Amino acid sequence: MTPLPGGVGISGLTVYDGEAADGLCGGTPHMHLVCSEAYVVIGGSGSVQTLTTSGFTVTPLRPGDVVWFTPGTIHRLVNAGGLRLVVLMQNSGLPEAGDAVFTFPAPVLADPDAYRAAAVLTGDHAAAARRRRDLALEGFLALREGGLREFHAAAHRLKRDLLDAWWFRWRDGPLAATLATGCQLAGLKAGDLSHLDHGDVSRLERPEEPLFGMCGLLHTYPVPDLLTTRPPRGSSESPHRQPPKEPF
Repeated sequence: MTPLPGGVGISGLTVYDGEAADGLCGGTPHMHLVCSEAYVVIGGSGSVQTLTTSGFTVTPLRPGDVVWFTPGTIHRLVNAGGLRLVVLMQNSGLPEAGDAVFTFPAPVLADPDAYRAAAVLTGDHAAAARRRRDLALEGFLALREGGLREFHAAAHRLKRDLLDAWWFRWRDGPLAATLATGCQLAGLKAGDLSHLDHGDVSRLERPEEPLFGMCGLLHTYPVPDLLTTRPPRGSSESPHRQPPKEPF
């Protein structure tokens, strides 16, 4: 099976409809360090609240809308009724490897053990997801009043030991897809049509059981694990692979 085009990840998402402390229904505020994210709205209505160094905004979500945002954008999905999305993630494999950081209050962010305990779902996953959402909302509301750069620094401290592993995933996924296109263009320019002999079709079935994700019930389509230990050919600076770690 070939990876999805461009090293993109895809999931179906039914946004949580449970009410939070501020009276709104929806998901858990969080931020991605290196992955852009896109929403294709396929049902219902709602909005996405976002917080960046430029300020706080609310973007409506209606069927047919496509909304995307870049790394460093704290986002929270709000469900006004039946909100369903197709989610496209840049750098497939990296989000699954822990690229997201929850907006927990500062004392939790400062303690890796406390952060991990708050982030992981144990016991009743539905109840645990609500607790995680509510704790992240507490931190998110505080961040709207200030302290965003301190949050960025805390996020980096939590994830810096994972960066080498992320580098390999990027190299063997999105970068490899881009380089393959470059090779095909060079071949076509030289009259080499050989890659056209390898046309193929792949199919992924919708996962039967949804997961309790950050923003709702998540049907995540599997992606090949392309993480290897080989350094990139011709690279003068290849990081050493770190042992696998918990994504949180």
